[in-house]
Amino acid sequence: MAMSPNSVSPTKRYHLILSAVHMVYRLVNSTYTVKELTLRLTRLLCQFIRASSASVYLVHPVKKDVVICASFDNQINIWRDRPRDLKDVGEDVLAVTRGASVLKEDCIGLPLVADDYLGAIFVRREKASEEPFNDFDYEMLSVFSEQVVTAMKNLQLHQEHEKIVLGSITSIGNLLKKQSYRGSTHSPVYLEIVKMLAQELKVSSDGIKQLEYAGLLHDVGIIDVPDDILSKRGKLSLDEIKLIRQHTLHSVALISPVGFLKPVLPIILHHHEKYDGSGYPSGFKKEQIPLGARIIACVDAVEAMVQGRVYHSSLSIDEVLKELVKCSGSQFDPKIIDAFLRLASQKKFRKLLSSLKS
Repeated sequence: MAMSPNSVSPTKRYHLILSAVHMVYRLVNSTYTVKELTLRLTRLLCQFIRASSASVYLVHPVKKDVVICASFDNQINIWRDRPRDLKDVGEDVLAVTRGASVLKEDCIGLPLVADDYLGAIFVRREKASEEPFNDFDYEMLSVFSEQVVTAMKNLQLHQEHEKIVLGSITSIGNLLKKQSYRGSTHSPVYLEIVKMLAQELKVSSDGIKQLEYAGLLHDVGIIDVPDDILSKRGKLSLDEIKLIRQHTLHSVALISPVGFLKPVLPIILHHHEKYDGSGYPSGFKKEQIPLGARIIACVDAVEAMVQGRVYHSSLSIDEVLKELVKCSGSQFDPKIIDAFLRLASQKKFRKLLSSLKS
């Protein structure tokens, strides 16, 4: 792998190219997100092409500006997907994302092209001791770029399939909401609050995506609870309480056949646990409860208090905040309540909370 391409025979070059195809094929078939694919690819490029660094840039399908960059410098893998971190990517990068190609002694850049330009792939050699890039290195990177384009198209098809499945499940939830239980689905405002709280807690972008799925789906198991129990104004019997508490298990059972939702299942299963261990279904406490479940538990409670339920009237925002503080350390994780209170000091966030009523 470390030998110079200038010193190898045509047969060995052929085997190197076959090896590259095989390695990328294995990578593609064990990767299910763009982030994981591009980060692992940059590491593979540095190893295979003996580069000082490698980068993959992806562009917005309409605006055509760079929206994602994954890079590796043989030490640190970096993922950038925030506009402020990508506003100055350089004219050479932009040119390659629009179809140009680069072959210099210290740099190779190739566009990622399918039906349209998807982005660009770069490798660099920045040390004086390193050999300059040559035509064979360019050929090798071309093999990688072709494989990457195929992987990207497959991921897009996979994501479209995800949208169809999620759309179907969400439609079922909306139907339930119209027919009976008010809390079986949540509004876009609810999901925005979940997302902002997760960002305040420094949850990763993948974690936030999982939380959005959990926010949509965590109560779908309520379909198995009779409406007369859900709408009951008086005290519930022990059997009725037991039946309601089974809805997290039913939600997991409904969703578990959908493979890409597997990481969401612990959030759904445990979003009724309490920080002090008095919740259900497992009596988990503190850090035993998945962070996503602790976030959903907080936002669920806020929505219920703001909107009101059949068993209690609605509260004002200030009353809700006081209730959160009161229950911090018992029902809720204190660090999540602290983050929520920080957000609640912002006008935009309080406006979101108020809009939960509508």
